Amino acid sequence: MIVKVRTKKGRTLEFSGPASGMDILKALGMKELKRIVAIKVNGEAKDLSFKIDKNAEIEPIYIDSEEGIEILRHSTAHVMAQAVKRLFPGVKVAIGPAIKDGFYYDFEYERPFREEDLPRIEEEMKKIIKENYPFVRKEVSKEEAIRFFESQGEKYKVELLKEIPDEKVSLYTQGDFTDLCRGPHIPSTGMIKAFALTHTAGAYWRGDERNPMLSRIYGTAFPNKKSLEDYLRRIEEAKKRNHIILGKQLDLFSMHEEIGAGLIVWHPNGAMLRYVLETFEIEEHLKRGYELVKGPELLKTELWKKSGHFDNYRENMYFTNIDEQSYGIKPMNCIAHMFIYASKIRSYRDLPKRYFELGTVHRHEKSGVLHGLLRVREFTQDDAHIFCTPDQLKDEIKGVLNFVKDVMGIFGFEYELELSTRPEKSIGSDEDWERATNALVSAMEDLGLSYDINEGEGAFYGPKIDVKLEDILGRKWQCATIQCDFTLPERFDLSYIGKDGEKHRPAMIHRVILGAIERFIGILIEHYNGAFPVWLSPVQAVVMSITDSHVPYGKKVLEVLKENKIRAKGDFRNEKLGYKVREAQTMKIPYMVIVGDKEVENNGVTVRLRSGENLPLMPISSLVERIKKEIEERR
Repeated sequence: MIVKVRTKKGRTLEFSGPASGMDILKALGMKELKRIVAIKVNGEAKDLSFKIDKNAEIEPIYIDSEEGIEILRHSTAHVMAQAVKRLFPGVKVAIGPAIKDGFYYDFEYERPFREEDLPRIEEEMKKIIKENYPFVRKEVSKEEAIRFFESQGEKYKVELLKEIPDEKVSLYTQGDFTDLCRGPHIPSTGMIKAFALTHTAGAYWRGDERNPMLSRIYGTAFPNKKSLEDYLRRIEEAKKRNHIILGKQLDLFSMHEEIGAGLIVWHPNGAMLRYVLETFEIEEHLKRGYELVKGPELLKTELWKKSGHFDNYRENMYFTNIDEQSYGIKPMNCIAHMFIYASKIRSYRDLPKRYFELGTVHRHEKSGVLHGLLRVREFTQDDAHIFCTPDQLKDEIKGVLNFVKDVMGIFGFEYELELSTRPEKSIGSDEDWERATNALVSAMEDLGLSYDINEGEGAFYGPKIDVKLEDILGRKWQCATIQCDFTLPERFDLSYIGKDGEKHRPAMIHRVILGAIERFIGILIEHYNGAFPVWLSPVQAVVMSITDSHVPYGKKVLEVLKENKIRAKGDFRNEKLGYKVREAQTMKIPYMVIVGDKEVENNGVTVRLRSGENLPLMPISSLVERIKKEIEERR
């Protein structure tokens, strides 16, 4: 039997029988074999030990590639589980995937794992790495795998196996540890050069609060020590910028078990920050031709069935009964906007119609994924829906993309675009999905924008462009989204009168620019480390008196600032000036306006910036002019 193997670059080799990926790479004289962790066979990632027994195209996967790093991290998760089983007899293992920036593994043990356990586990992992065990794959029947894990007392593996439809499954063994896994994995444990365990957490089995609480250990791995050190430095900086800690320090918001998980209480400073951000949003939308609208929080469940949300999104919704009628609390704003559009006959001359709402929505997020402002159950979206003719669709999408560019520029965010295509669970015809996808692609290409493709991750009613912004620490966040939809206009029988006097179906764009206001504020807090630009700061200036005798003049200065629409407050307490300054700097207030004898005598003010810089004595009018300029320029 002759097996022909072809590389991406067109080289071809023939083998007289099956050959492993490693044998083929050696025969090809591939350079830097130590950097190759796996191999793609006809586009599918396989272990280097995989036997190729028919003609195929192959491609090496390098350890420093995106796929290679994911394989490295997944393999390191297996090593961590092996170390934990060695150190903590009786522990049961659940799942241990690679995730963005690292990996985790969930365990059931007699007590939760703690941060102080991590150094000991790391040391055991180093021993396993030094022992250089090969990762050995074995395919067995599902029944055999169940018997094996039952004998090990691994109930979570048994539960997973019973739900797998395949008759055969794969197990991976390194040394004395065997795990259920699809793979692929690195050739051996010795290939792990740089790893760290970062923290522990609790996690419900399968993310469901009705299931047992497990103990989760997080870690990360990189191809080299420098990359790991750089990442750990970023993690330390991220901890300092944690929006939950800063939210408390800056008196922005709080969360309370008595109120409920995922529900935010906004304090005066936080509510002011929201007000400024939402006012900015309204102004930016109005100048781009959007109209303000508002829909109800509750809509009859029949409407959610008609829209497809009941069948495709029900697990994320809340329902209630009123007068024996079922209602759904809205997770999205689109239905009310469609009713506004349908409230009168529309002509092609009326289009496009752009409806904008700062709409509060509720989604039933599992408690295991809730996190500060970044994942909540009640949030406000800067939600808009554009109704247009099919001929206008591309230009409207381009308009939204330019809107995103303008707004992200104001906040100083770089971003990437990702096109998400039709998921398995979806509604609408293939023709409509193709039209919608082509419109999104065409708009991006017209603007010369590059994008990645995220297969099968579109909304259930249409494809979408997701905007992934990058913060100052290089972290990616998904905020803005542009979804193209021909399906809901069909379901709700939306129409306009065309030039021919006949009824036609409009296209519909669902879009947000910032996304959830709560989430965006959480990102901003960490991006700016709580030191918001002057235009965003809840308090832009605080007037401080040196002694009680300076209070009357301080109140006069405060009044002038307020008259000029500067968000200012007074600190006229009988405290030392240094104490007041330190408190204002802790609150990251941009301007500390100090008044004493010299300021009263010269009818001026002395200013200290939150950076620690001191400005010379100046007239009040000069300070007002300076602050107003920063606000106008959004600095």
